[in-house]
Amino acid sequence: MSSVAVLTQESFAEHRSGLAQQQVKVTALNSEEENDPPTYKEAFPPLPEKAPCLEAAQEPAGPWSKIRPIKASVITQVFHVPLEERKYKDMNQFGEGEQAKICLDIMQKTGAHLELSLAKDQGLSIMVSGKLEAVMKARKEIVARLQTQASATVAIPKEHHRFVIGKNGEKLQDLELKTATKIQIPRPDDPSNQIKITGTKEGIEKARHEILLISAEQDKRAVERLDVEKVYHPFIAGPYNKLVSELMQDTGTRINIPPPSVNKTEIVFTGEKEQLAQAVARVKKIYEEKKKKTTTIAVEVKKSQHKYVIGPKGNSLQEILEKTGVSVEIPPTDSSSETVILRGEPEKLGQALTEVYAKANSFTVSSVSAPSWLHRFIIGKKGQNLAKITQQMPKVHIEFTEGEDKITLEGPTEDVNVAQEQIEVMVKDLINRMDYAEINVDHKFHRHLIGKNGANINRIKDLYKVSVRIPPDNEKSNLIRIEGDPQGVQQAKKELLELASRMENERTKDLIIEQKFHRTIIGQKGERIREIREKFPEVIINFPDPAHKSDIVQLRGPKNEVEKCTKYMQKMVADLVENSFSISVPIFKQFHKNIIGKGGANIKKIREESNTKIDLPAENSNSETIVITGKRANCEAARHRILAIQKELANITEVEVSIPSKLHNSLIGAKGRFIRSIMEECGGVHIHFPTEGSGSDTVTIRGPAQDVEKAKKQLLHLAEEKQTKSYTVDLRAKPEYHKFLIGKGGGNIRKVRDNTGARIIFPTPEDKDQELITIMGTEEAVKEAQKELEALIKNLDNVVEDSMVVDPKHHRHFVIRRGQVLREIADEYGGVMVSFPRSGTQSDKVTLKGAKDCVEAAKKRIQEIIEDLEAQVTIECTIPQKFHRSIMGPKGSRIQQITRDYGVQIKFPDREENPAPVAEPAVQENGEEGGEGKDGKDADPSSPKKCDIIIISGRREKCEAAKEALQALVPVTIEVEVPFDLHRYIIGQKGSGIRKMMDEFEVNIQVPAPELQSDIITITGLATNLDRAKAGLLERGKAEQEDRALRSFKLTVTVDPKYHPKIIGRKGAVITQIRTEHEVNIQFPDKDDESQVRGQRGMPKKNTITGYEKKAEAARDAIMKIVGELEQMVSEDVTLDHRVHARIIGARGKAIRKIMDEFKVDIRFPQSGAPDPNCVTVTGLPENVEEAIDHILNLEEEYLADVVDNEAMQVYMKPSSHEESKAPSKGFVVRDAPWATVNNEKAPDMSSSEDFPSFGAQVAPKTLPWGPKR
Repeated sequence: MSSVAVLTQESFAEHRSGLAQQQVKVTALNSEEENDPPTYKEAFPPLPEKAPCLEAAQEPAGPWSKIRPIKASVITQVFHVPLEERKYKDMNQFGEGEQAKICLDIMQKTGAHLELSLAKDQGLSIMVSGKLEAVMKARKEIVARLQTQASATVAIPKEHHRFVIGKNGEKLQDLELKTATKIQIPRPDDPSNQIKITGTKEGIEKARHEILLISAEQDKRAVERLDVEKVYHPFIAGPYNKLVSELMQDTGTRINIPPPSVNKTEIVFTGEKEQLAQAVARVKKIYEEKKKKTTTIAVEVKKSQHKYVIGPKGNSLQEILEKTGVSVEIPPTDSSSETVILRGEPEKLGQALTEVYAKANSFTVSSVSAPSWLHRFIIGKKGQNLAKITQQMPKVHIEFTEGEDKITLEGPTEDVNVAQEQIEVMVKDLINRMDYAEINVDHKFHRHLIGKNGANINRIKDLYKVSVRIPPDNEKSNLIRIEGDPQGVQQAKKELLELASRMENERTKDLIIEQKFHRTIIGQKGERIREIREKFPEVIINFPDPAHKSDIVQLRGPKNEVEKCTKYMQKMVADLVENSFSISVPIFKQFHKNIIGKGGANIKKIREESNTKIDLPAENSNSETIVITGKRANCEAARHRILAIQKELANITEVEVSIPSKLHNSLIGAKGRFIRSIMEECGGVHIHFPTEGSGSDTVTIRGPAQDVEKAKKQLLHLAEEKQTKSYTVDLRAKPEYHKFLIGKGGGNIRKVRDNTGARIIFPTPEDKDQELITIMGTEEAVKEAQKELEALIKNLDNVVEDSMVVDPKHHRHFVIRRGQVLREIADEYGGVMVSFPRSGTQSDKVTLKGAKDCVEAAKKRIQEIIEDLEAQVTIECTIPQKFHRSIMGPKGSRIQQITRDYGVQIKFPDREENPAPVAEPAVQENGEEGGEGKDGKDADPSSPKKCDIIIISGRREKCEAAKEALQALVPVTIEVEVPFDLHRYIIGQKGSGIRKMMDEFEVNIQVPAPELQSDIITITGLATNLDRAKAGLLERGKAEQEDRALRSFKLTVTVDPKYHPKIIGRKGAVITQIRTEHEVNIQFPDKDDESQVRGQRGMPKKNTITGYEKKAEAARDAIMKIVGELEQMVSEDVTLDHRVHARIIGARGKAIRKIMDEFKVDIRFPQSGAPDPNCVTVTGLPENVEEAIDHILNLEEEYLADVVDNEAMQVYMKPSSHEESKAPSKGFVVRDAPWATVNNEKAPDMSSSEDFPSFGAQVAPKTLPWGPKR
């Protein structure tokens, strides 16, 4: 007999709230009282009811009621990541590695605290603590970074996408955070209606559900447009939009009435269908009613008074509408009409008319006479004087018009009169005590009068207490106005005139400097121009406004200083011009390291020798372009050297030369001078000597084959000279002569060297003595070379002056671009100075000064240039505009090449922005035929368009050659037939194949779309490249066909079907490895065929291997090797008690896999329902099978002992509750329950899922037991 103590309602109340002591009732329920069940109230005591009145409610029901629930700021959530969805499954490194790093990163990013634990099923449990927002962010990060991601799409109408995104994307962000997914919505211009969701399966389902809910909600909404005459819109909107706001609130419909400024009659309604219909009906009713009842009257109101009727922001119109219910229609401001229309019910129109006139006449306009120069004094500093008046009378508007001698006042009549009186008094006072003077000073001096940052003018203003108005530069006015105290005005006038006269005596010079250099001369923060100004403090330097696109820089100051400053700036500009030329050289990326050289040696050398700046792209950049900046000639030289390196890389050889080690130091020379001269002369080969003291005689020469051979000969010749008799002489010559001595491309010095056989070494930029020239070789050769060089130097020292006649019409060609042609002549011919007469003198005499030989050579060159200029013609080349960009090439490189190669000028026409594709039919205007233009004739349709004509200028034969070269650059299109099935191969992986071909042949290849099933491939490019591209394409197709034929070799191998699972391997691992390794396809027979084969013993099935012959054979050998090993295997059955099978297999088969790997056997356990549940099959090599059987039998013995012990214990254990009472339970029964007393309802059925729905399980009841779903 057992008894249970039940706590009743009264005792519970006493226990919790400490009310009057009551006796706790204890009800003993025993087996005898089971037939008398408890009442519903006894079993389920009700909670205390809420106090019916306010007084009672104020009294606490108990001490607990005082405590208000506090919402926790920190929350904890647990997320579970199943094993199959884990990204990092390395069991050995739990708490380490990438997973741990990610968790630390998430904690730092979100501020949430993470704790990881591993469940029994190897799933990952993550407990996240922190603020709600931090926990949600951490959850999103966990899902994205620790869980494998799936993706799904959901299609909803395109017009619903914006509701998923929400305002500023807030709804989408919130949805992503809630569901821990990434939601991608197609762009508005994308016709797709598919929304992509990425995340976990659970998250995707949640997000998908939410998106479909949003779409379903939007499906209920509707849009309707109602056409209502514009004049009735104010009645529908109501005064201050009150009526339409009420209507929107009542019906929940959005109503859009176009504003008065927009000439639209359509009112747009948006909302749910039923409510929208109500709103439309009510608007229609108002419209119909007003249409019937209202009438109009038109009155004339002055145009100037319309704004008073409208009021600020239309408030006066709304006020009249509210008071009288009448709408006032005002003509637009750009209309000259003065008619105002009043629309409303007849009895209200009179009152409205009174209101309109009251508003119109409530304001007045008046004016005060005041000289315009006094206006600024009336306004006062920062408007102080005027503010005093406007603060007293805020409704008065005071307007000053520049150049007019009056002030306009506008506002309420009384206020305007008061303000007028005050302003008149102010004007009278100012006229009595103020004076002004006007002086004429040339506007070019105005900036100097003002001074730097207004220093001069501010000093005069403060000193004489006057105001000086200097007109802005854009007015080009000479009039300066001085206003203030009469005495101060006269003194200021005197000083300003003195300053102006002093400036007129100064020198002003305009210096023409291209605007693109202005910014460089000024400096990033003005540091360079400051430096110039400090150097020439008396000179004022004025740069033009960048917006004016002017090249004129103005210098002003004492004559001598201005001249010095001019020369200084001209030199600065000349340096900038020379060093600002830039060219881009495309070089294959793999050769960049060779161009740079070891430790940057090559690139440094090119930079130094060409005196250019060379920029290579970063290593991680995809760009192949090397940019060279400097003087044009130097840039070209550097470009040729870099291209030569690229060209020669495929032809680099290495040669070893044996030279006695004792000669090495003398061959290298002081600081490597001798060896460097050989390396430079031989195209920059690398000559490597062994380290000193090594005793090796081997010298290595590396470089292009031809140069290596040349360097080898020179090195051996030099060594021979050193061994026999070496003679050296030093000569001195000015550094500026060196260039001329060496000659263009080393021509002069090579001539001396060839004549005498001596070696001549010039100093490098690093050498301290820049005048020293060394000659070495045999005594005889050296003396002969010395004699020749000394004669050349003497000639250079002998400066002569000569002149020649050049027609003035050609002078401009030599002096334009800051004398670029003259500079090139000076560089080429030993610094000869060429002086052309000043422009405007009409002289044809040109003076040349320099060494005699140089002067003669320069004269010859000038004569050649003149002949070219006189023979110059201009021809037209017609090429359709669409090809111009292609002809120009990247950054105009192709055109630049043609102009260089042929010595011509090429001018392209301006682009035609909107070329008319179809001629419009002529339109007749004013009785004239549209076909007749202003010239009275039609344009010839056969004549070429202006935008297609390219102008070429130069010598006729060169122009013709250039024209042919241009026409050769026009792209041509051809079609090539290639079988459709080969197209995929031609395109290659991700288009790599076709890109490679387009780059190789410099053409564009267009492959038809797969759905067209066309064999025609289109090639577009230069005619010279098309044949190569076509041949390359056909060859590629042919190669693929041949390769396919070789790949289609088939081989059959016969294998017993019982070995198939082993050959295939777990999840196809073994067969995949064979396929990948040998690049073959292996086909097994169908399972149906296999099952039939198994039924017929001894009839193995054939497997097919497809691929290259050799590889197919290798794959067959690999399969047969596996079969050979399998045939040696044996299978043995062992009896193993079924009760220990689970222990031997282990969690997820881990234990049995370990045994199979250890003993290299296969162990098969019986399936459920097998005739012998204890029979286990072990397969493998005989010795391995025996060892494995011994091992599992030992395990059986060990595990069986535990099983027997557990079974013995079960005997003494208490049986489970469901076994204890086999009789069916009646359930819990109570008396006087609500369902028994009200309407005789039956008690809820505990076995019914409707009456007692289970949590988590989906139930489909008639009505939801927990109320409507939210």
